[in-house]
Amino acid sequence: MKMNGARIVLECLKKEGVDTVFGYPGGTVINLYDELYSFKDIRHILPRHEQAGTHAADGYARATGRVGVAIATSGPGATNTVTGIATAYMDSIPMVIITGQVPTALIGNDAFQEVDIIGITRPCTKHSFLIRDVNDIAGIMKKAFYIARSGRPGPVLVDLPKDVQIAQAEFSYPETVEIRSYKPNLAGHPKQVEKAVGMLLSAQRPVVYVGGGAVLGNAAEELTALARKLALPVTTTLMGLGSFPENDPLSLGMLGMHGAYCANMAMTNSDLIIAIGARFDDRVTGKVATFAPHAKIIHIDVDPTSIKKNVRVDLPIVGDVRDVLDKMIKQVDKGSVKAAEFRDALAPWHEEIAGWKAKHPIGYKQSTTVIKPQFVIQKLRELSDDDAIISTDVGQHQMWTAQFFQFNRPRTLLTSGGLGTMGFGLPAAMGAQAAFPDRQVITICGDGGVQMNIQEMATLVQNRLPVKIVILNNNFLGMVRQWQELFFDKRYSSTCMELPIDFVKLAEAYGAKGFSTSKPGEVEKVIKQGFKEKGPVIMEFKIAREEKVLPMVPAGASLNEMVLNA
Repeated sequence: MKMNGARIVLECLKKEGVDTVFGYPGGTVINLYDELYSFKDIRHILPRHEQAGTHAADGYARATGRVGVAIATSGPGATNTVTGIATAYMDSIPMVIITGQVPTALIGNDAFQEVDIIGITRPCTKHSFLIRDVNDIAGIMKKAFYIARSGRPGPVLVDLPKDVQIAQAEFSYPETVEIRSYKPNLAGHPKQVEKAVGMLLSAQRPVVYVGGGAVLGNAAEELTALARKLALPVTTTLMGLGSFPENDPLSLGMLGMHGAYCANMAMTNSDLIIAIGARFDDRVTGKVATFAPHAKIIHIDVDPTSIKKNVRVDLPIVGDVRDVLDKMIKQVDKGSVKAAEFRDALAPWHEEIAGWKAKHPIGYKQSTTVIKPQFVIQKLRELSDDDAIISTDVGQHQMWTAQFFQFNRPRTLLTSGGLGTMGFGLPAAMGAQAAFPDRQVITICGDGGVQMNIQEMATLVQNRLPVKIVILNNNFLGMVRQWQELFFDKRYSSTCMELPIDFVKLAEAYGAKGFSTSKPGEVEKVIKQGFKEKGPVIMEFKIAREEKVLPMVPAGASLNEMVLNA
């Protein structure tokens, strides 16, 4: 059956099981939108900004594990997606971004709203395609989704000239994908797995260090099984939170710049680190030269370029983390007697870790006169659903959430880790709520970041997405202010946000509900009021203005050189 290119694109989305897209129409995608009008089984959500639409597709992908889809027109529409694409790229999130382009005959002529979006996004996409022939659409769309979701996931951009959307072709969707230069290795090598288990069972002070790859690889069950089988202490990165239940006694919590004292000390004193789907980011390692000086390192990752990129590795295992962990469990089961002896031998190590936990637990000093942000996070955890999805913006509130919320399930924390994108939290929550209309979705923001995409309140109200927006308001760009206090003699240069914003009135202006308090005794009441409402709600908490995120590893310091009190 012959159809135009625009319709072929939408038929491809249907074949890929896409049920929701986030997009903003414009001149070069008007044909696509004309066809979309007839596709009632694909839900289209209109954001108020293309960046927010891309973050929403990202949040949808993080919460579901499926490929998120965003659409934008050419020129400024396409360039507005770049921050969202870069955010997804840094965190390995599967997305397909479809951008309109000027007609092929005008490409390179500086036509109205023409930009080289392929060139602009080349450094922050897993791959990109410019479709010049309508007959290539189906094959390229199949490849785009395959590349986005396979191996180490990531965003793929498809640039679609207007004349290609209008042209006619027969539609036939490929059953399989064959890309000669792209063959992700998913199966961990059995001999490497055997060596890894041997090294593990010979260790006296092992630590399992888990990154976002365990979440993206759906390996939480296998990770938990292996850790419990061998009584292995587990620490996670920000992106890895939820992959291992933090209420488990084996959990050390998050490590790194704002990680737990016990996690950082365990990494520093370990003799074996099993890194699972983690990339040894600088926020985790601190000073690389002094990172884990006594430890041998086993690094498991589906992306071979991530292994040995930042730190030395004694045993690399390239493969899907779920597959590798499953093989490790089977290998351990073969020597159950040795495994039992190993667990018993770890008793002194667990005692040492318990000492670190008791010596410097993550905490804060309660106040009866001013709201401490940590208290708000703890109350949110206490009063929210067990399977609530939490998104955050970037800054102090992000770290307080990581430290105090306690994540026990994968895909329940959506946050920008690698790029650190302010403005991410609200639209990401929007995407998650679109995917799970019946689940509780909460976004935790600062007063700075929330205003970067506050216009999406209109999208929430229009689409009846009952996201609960929690704003920790200190009238500062809090994390930068903290650095200025600690390292720049309190020279608060351009971090003070003194203009009073009435967030309650702002919520009401969008047709939503708003609640606000500055009193510790009213925190629980406001949260309960907000949760009771059926639509989107803003809950503002005016917090202690100069509260800091601690512990903190200063830039350039070793992981065990933490600022604990300041």
